[in-house]
Amino acid sequence: MCGICGIATRRGPMPDTGLLTRMCQTIVHRGPDDQGLLIRDGVGLGVRRLSIIDLEGGHQPIHDADESAWIVFNGEIYNFPELRQRLLDRGHRFYTRSDTEVVVHAYDEWGEACVEQLNGMFAFAIWDGRSQTLLLARDRLGIKPLYYAVSDDRLVFGSELKALLAVPGITREVDLDALDDYLALEYVPSPRCIIRGVNKLPPGHTLRWQRTNGDVQLRRYWDVDLTAGEGAPDGVPLPQRVDELRTVLQECVRKELISDVPLGVFLSGGIDSGAVAAMMSRLSPGHVNSFSIGFTDRSFDESSYARQLARHLGTNHREMILEPSMVTDLVPLVTESLDEPLADASIVPTYLLARFARQHVTVALGGDGGDELFGGYPTLLAHRLATTYQRMPRMLRERVVRPLVGRLPVSLDNISLDFKLKRFVDGAGHPLGERHARWLGSFTPEQRAELLTPAVLDALGHEPDVAAQHLAAHAFADPLNQVLYLDIKMYLENDILVKVDRASMMVSLEARVPLLNVDLVEHMARVPVSLKLRGQRSKYLLKAAMRDILPQAIVERRKKGFGMPVARWLRGPLRELVSSTLHPDKLRREGFFQPAYVSRLLDEHLQGRRDHRKQLWTLFMFERWYERYGAGARPAIASAGATQGQ
Repeated sequence: MCGICGIATRRGPMPDTGLLTRMCQTIVHRGPDDQGLLIRDGVGLGVRRLSIIDLEGGHQPIHDADESAWIVFNGEIYNFPELRQRLLDRGHRFYTRSDTEVVVHAYDEWGEACVEQLNGMFAFAIWDGRSQTLLLARDRLGIKPLYYAVSDDRLVFGSELKALLAVPGITREVDLDALDDYLALEYVPSPRCIIRGVNKLPPGHTLRWQRTNGDVQLRRYWDVDLTAGEGAPDGVPLPQRVDELRTVLQECVRKELISDVPLGVFLSGGIDSGAVAAMMSRLSPGHVNSFSIGFTDRSFDESSYARQLARHLGTNHREMILEPSMVTDLVPLVTESLDEPLADASIVPTYLLARFARQHVTVALGGDGGDELFGGYPTLLAHRLATTYQRMPRMLRERVVRPLVGRLPVSLDNISLDFKLKRFVDGAGHPLGERHARWLGSFTPEQRAELLTPAVLDALGHEPDVAAQHLAAHAFADPLNQVLYLDIKMYLENDILVKVDRASMMVSLEARVPLLNVDLVEHMARVPVSLKLRGQRSKYLLKAAMRDILPQAIVERRKKGFGMPVARWLRGPLRELVSSTLHPDKLRREGFFQPAYVSRLLDEHLQGRRDHRKQLWTLFMFERWYERYGAGARPAIASAGATQGQ
């Protein structure tokens, strides 16, 4: 696991060692063990290394046999031993035992198509001196990040946005359309970035930059195909489906246990992390280290289930309790490191869990991706119920249901009925893509029209809706597959995986997600959606596969999620910090948000009249980001508004 960065120039001065070093220093947390630089042919590559495989010999950048191709690499290739043997059989010779060298030799053998041979999580850059091209690549699901910016004279890239911000000429102007996306979704969806002129390389894509003419070519080499399980009747007996899933799951976990350093597992107390831990225990009985986080707030706490799982599987279990008094230190620490705003509050306990685990191991496996893969989110059932709701007479919906739901008392619990019902009623009458965003996100279009200042509203370019673009690219026979696809391409990629990557990398811990191993993803893509959601039972196939492996209480318990008591903490330990961060004078100077509207949200929440946890946290995280990374963005509003009005 590493952090990578680089500059490729067509004209002008060569990249210098000092600049590359400064870029590397911004991501030193991703790789505290080693640093490597390469400058040649107008291209500079930099890397910070966290040593996982070939601890002594894996220094990067790594080259091929004749030193014409050089690579900087972030991630792990789980099938590299098999690939290495295939390449040896074809005459390649290696000078390290690392998976990174296998990738550069795979490039020599198969060219850009080498990515199709890789099973792993990765983002890498290869400079090919023979063809004078730079190849950037990102793994299929977007587990590892990669930002880039292209101008007439150069291409700049890095594992995190902060590496690009260290380069002169990369402005800190806020992309207002990306801000609008963030307010709606709680994240900035790829390929957009919060900074104007910077992009994220989409998952399953390569980018080829030609030094001779500056030509840039994006190519998609993979996408999840959920239509594979549609159409033909499913005649496969359930016991066979169970056996197949267990076999694939265990093999994927086995592949991801490859390491030259100690590893463990995050144990939440749910079926996803439980399934991963169960496979680890089968493969290495008595030697699995598990870690969990608990809360003093019982409506959020799952630590008792994690302990039950640990006892059942025989893991070496450790847990830590997140006390409210810790929040005032943790939140500033986390927000200081986030170089792109992310409004998923669970990044705070995820960071604490990663920091806790890092005291004992260097690699940790988790259960992320299980909800998207097996059909675990409550929104799947909600979309089905929305169809029934839409058939109700409009008068009944508007004059009876909506007023009744609006009168429900405010609760600040994790699973508060009023919060969920109000969101359901607000979104149920809209088309699938829009209601999905309303249920999961923060600010609706109507709310953003009140929140944003006239200058920002005038400057918005009204870019195409990312969710609509994803849905338009596929013809799904089952609407539930539309939801699963959106979850994979939007929420999983831009929220869950970003959260896990940033939180773990802040403490130099490698986090692996075996449920997103390409073999398991493609296997589950061929499984009919009826085996994911059957009636009102979510994760039907996974639960059937785990029924005699995990405790019954774990298999059958309802999904809870890994959150934190944001609603209460906004009124408690974070009250002063949030109030100062969202102070009207500060907002007025910046020019993004209407101070009176934000003050109303804050007052209603602090007084307990309304639950605005999502909206306030979304604003708070943006403002914390803007204070740290977005200085100088305000002129972009004026200039963009002037252009719009001409």
